[in-house]
Amino acid sequence: MRYFNYITKEVEKQLFFSAPLSFNNTSNQEVLAYAIGAALYCPATRQTIAEDILTQKNEGLTTMVIDLEDAIGDNQIDLAEESLLQQIFGISSFLKIGSLAYNNLPLLFIRVRSAEQMKRMIAKLEENITLITGFILPKFTPENGTAYFDVISGYNRAKSPSSPTLYGLPILETASVIYKELRMDTLLGIKRILDDNKEFVLNVRIGATDFSSLFGLRRSPDMTIYDIAPIRDCISDIINIFGRMDSPYVISGPVWEYFASRERVLKPQLRLTPFEEILGQPGRKLRMEFITNYVDGLIHEAMMDKENGIIGKTIIHPSHIKPVQSLYVVTHEEFVDATSIVANNNDYLGVLKSEYSNKMNEIKPHLNWAQRIIARSKIYGVLHEEQNYISLLSNHEHAYV
Repeated sequence: MRYFNYITKEVEKQLFFSAPLSFNNTSNQEVLAYAIGAALYCPATRQTIAEDILTQKNEGLTTMVIDLEDAIGDNQIDLAEESLLQQIFGISSFLKIGSLAYNNLPLLFIRVRSAEQMKRMIAKLEENITLITGFILPKFTPENGTAYFDVISGYNRAKSPSSPTLYGLPILETASVIYKELRMDTLLGIKRILDDNKEFVLNVRIGATDFSSLFGLRRSPDMTIYDIAPIRDCISDIINIFGRMDSPYVISGPVWEYFASRERVLKPQLRLTPFEEILGQPGRKLRMEFITNYVDGLIHEAMMDKENGIIGKTIIHPSHIKPVQSLYVVTHEEFVDATSIVANNNDYLGVLKSEYSNKMNEIKPHLNWAQRIIARSKIYGVLHEEQNYISLLSNHEHAYV
């Protein structure tokens, strides 16, 4: 799998200073943690999962989560489990007969309801468990977290050395996380479990929909999750506990649930000029498509995620794939700043002027930032100096010429 693999080689050369690297579920843990990106959820009852992957129905898809939890009804559990098994067996068959290339297989995750269900699915998948990168662990708490990771660590220690590692991805979304008087004890309890199992933790995910439900709230499409005060404060504490660079976890942002508009209250959040400068006349049309489908709110929120150190986002509609992924590509300015900082980390300099001559780069304070930029650049690539994320949002190749 490789980001932006739908772009022709010619266009890729025009856009990228450094192209994205390939990865799959055997890649190392740091690569996979950053590579999850825009994770498209679909209910396990969906009958076309294997076919959609075979035909690459959703252009740009690199991560899929097959959901056995909130996306299906409580009376559909047996049906959903059986459907999931059929779809994974279907994918396996496509791989074996050569109709699906392993390099075109997205990272696959399963969201389960409990540790017991996870253990059951591992057993039922048999050798096809090697197609699964990890399990999404909902409503993760200090009380249930150990049971989840006992199953995951038990599998990993018993598996063949040649099989890929199976990871756990906890979702923080319970009352004990959002309620202020319980939050810190809960987060620290969760962190102790994750620290004990760090080799099997791919990222920490934020479940803002469940958080909002506890207060009877739902953000409007004109707002971001950071405009909802109790959710914003909780996200801040999650970053404070799990984002510290002495022992960091990759943190993934909450879902954006809108994909079509009705009427707007506030002005659109996308300026016209950047779209016209990069894409010309087609840029006007693309901007309006995003505004009509409320993708401008998604872009705003994903940018806020990134500014707060959050990389990756749960998505529920294919139209969200490219906007989210494009925002994670490293700009040329970010890359030259980062590589300069790392190269000069030799105790001879404390500060130096950016090659863009618009800022000062302090070696020690900016070193952690620089290392994260370089890690992200390997997965998502580095754009040429004159390009930005809008360059990746159009299907019209003539727009890049």
